[in-house]
Amino acid sequence: MRTVAAFTDTYLPTVNGVSYTVRTWRRYWRQRGGRMSVVYPESDDYRPDTGEYPVPSVPFPFYRTFRFAPPAVPEGIGDLRPDVVHAHTPFTLGLAGRRFASRVEAPLVASYHTPAGEYAGYISDTFAGPIGRVADRYERWYFGGADAVVVPSETAADAVDAGETPVHVVSNGVDLDLFGPADPAAVETFRERHDLPEGPLVGYTGRHGHEKRLGDLLAATADLDVGVVIVGDGPARADLERRAAGRADVRFLGFLDRRALPAFYTALEAFLFPSPVETQGLVALEAIACGTPVVAAADGALTETVTEGETGTHYPPGDIEAFRAAIERTLAAADRLPTRLPARRRRLGADRSIGTLASVYESVLEGSP
Repeated sequence: MRTVAAFTDTYLPTVNGVSYTVRTWRRYWRQRGGRMSVVYPESDDYRPDTGEYPVPSVPFPFYRTFRFAPPAVPEGIGDLRPDVVHAHTPFTLGLAGRRFASRVEAPLVASYHTPAGEYAGYISDTFAGPIGRVADRYERWYFGGADAVVVPSETAADAVDAGETPVHVVSNGVDLDLFGPADPAAVETFRERHDLPEGPLVGYTGRHGHEKRLGDLLAATADLDVGVVIVGDGPARADLERRAAGRADVRFLGFLDRRALPAFYTALEAFLFPSPVETQGLVALEAIACGTPVVAAADGALTETVTEGETGTHYPPGDIEAFRAAIERTLAAADRLPTRLPARRRRLGADRSIGTLASVYESVLEGSP
């Protein structure tokens, strides 16, 4: 197996799909006998493991849960002599990765996890349009200079503008050693620990971003006889809590230890995912792996991640009445739908993703001088 140097602007302890994907891929790559080191923004709340190289950083002023690191290559990583450099960001540490790849004469693989233009509003509502256009042009330049671009879905492959650079679809994949249906005792313990309402539960876990339209989840469940469990945190949480004030059916649990998530997913009759901006939706894959159907907005990669009538259902994004009806349909089928999921679960594993990723690495190495 090859030696890989990965560069990312988001890593533990930050909780999101990118940080978990980088971490999971590294673990599975090492299990196969390869080496994968990670360069990431330093945080006082996370102690680096062997092969992890923090770069001094500060909180990002426009999004406090993220950290900003300069485009620096830390000492020591150059001794690895990597076969491939893999940048999981086009921005600061992605620039460091690009420079490092040139220095060690290794091919550069770049991952497209998130369309940067979608987040321009966090910097300025007034100038979100111009900022988004600049971000799009910058991404086009960065990805066009890579030897290969990796995306998590066909939807993302259609969206990314990489010029002549080959684009490869590699699912983020799910850690199937962790994510699977929890046993009834674990689910009951989870419900009791968090004082969850009796009866059926629906819910969401992930980053509480304004672009994810989580307010639609609250609106769609307002008249349903279900408990609503919302896990995670983010800039939209305070607004969501204000909107849910006075509702005895809604619980905000904040961040959960990752080991508690299988019990959370299994406790739900349906996982609700109103976001229209996903490039795959890792939490949807995790829910499916735990046997929980997903009610998803019919937009972005969720049209691909969630298979209609097999792993969940869709509704037109922003249509609250349709969202509510889709939840009701899923609740009515909850005793049947999960029985169709085990075969699908086996196809979600990160180990399959690592096999595909290895093929991408070999393809760029074959094209190297």
